[in-house]
Amino acid sequence: MVGYDPKADDRNISNLEVAVAGSVSGLVTRVLISPLDVIKIRFQLQIERLSRSDPNAKYHGILQAGRQILEEEGPTAFWKGHIPAQLLSIGYGAVQFLSFEVLTELVHRASVRDARDFSVHFLCGGLSACVATLAVHPVDVLRTRFAAQGEPRVYNTLRDAVVTMYRNEGPLVFYKGLNPTLIAIFPYAGFQFSIYSSLKRAYEWALPAEGKKNGNFKNLLCGSGAGVISKTLTYPLDLFKKRLQVGGFEQARASFGQVRSYKGLLDCAGQVLREEGTQGCFKGLSPSLLKAALSTGLVFFWYELFCNFFHHMRKADS
Repeated sequence: MVGYDPKADDRNISNLEVAVAGSVSGLVTRVLISPLDVIKIRFQLQIERLSRSDPNAKYHGILQAGRQILEEEGPTAFWKGHIPAQLLSIGYGAVQFLSFEVLTELVHRASVRDARDFSVHFLCGGLSACVATLAVHPVDVLRTRFAAQGEPRVYNTLRDAVVTMYRNEGPLVFYKGLNPTLIAIFPYAGFQFSIYSSLKRAYEWALPAEGKKNGNFKNLLCGSGAGVISKTLTYPLDLFKKRLQVGGFEQARASFGQVRSYKGLLDCAGQVLREEGTQGCFKGLSPSLLKAALSTGLVFFWYELFCNFFHHMRKADS
């Protein structure tokens, strides 16, 4: 069970084990979904419509984008920025899950509400994600820059990127897009945790026998459902965040089509709506939903798997 559950808390594992389970779940998942993430970011940053009818559009579909990236940049392009992405996943997973477990236990200890309530999981999930975001946002900016650049590359190594960005744009460059990130991540993660728990309870109610036998499948299925619903509800803010994170990086985007400069979140939202319409706020939604289903499902799957592993190890030692 994700989060503190007083009725099932015989699964007694330490905070360190929670952090390790969160880190490993993020690491394994990141390796598997990186290609979809690169395609999603390319879609989000493209000003032109994602349509065959637009002759200036570089990308217009998942398969077409995948083929074109493979032909122009080789297979390694799908793991561009993989090192900062892995640092992001490991750090984010550890901080988020540890914070969530601690916060839900605090709610229980304070006797404010049932720690398993939808509203408690929404609030604690959102807060834990904000804490994790503050801790790893600079790495997220680096990951986005690496994934967004074409050929020839502007940044060749992680160290080169850090030094160049700091020298040319100052220290605040590593927190570009932080406001829309926090605004987007709170409801996104809140929905992830609360919907995941709700879907698990619904699954166990609908299929009581199956719910007990196929725990891993249930975690994967409910995690995927939670990811798709959460991403759909909060997607436009994710797109605005990506546009803001590549501000000042226009020269590396020239080969992909038009580029824009934005003064902030409201200006970015306004320009996107004026120039690209409402559908512009949902560019890259298809690969994003596919990625959300896989990543959220796998993250919860691996997290619960490793937590259960640590629990059984403790029982064997006692």
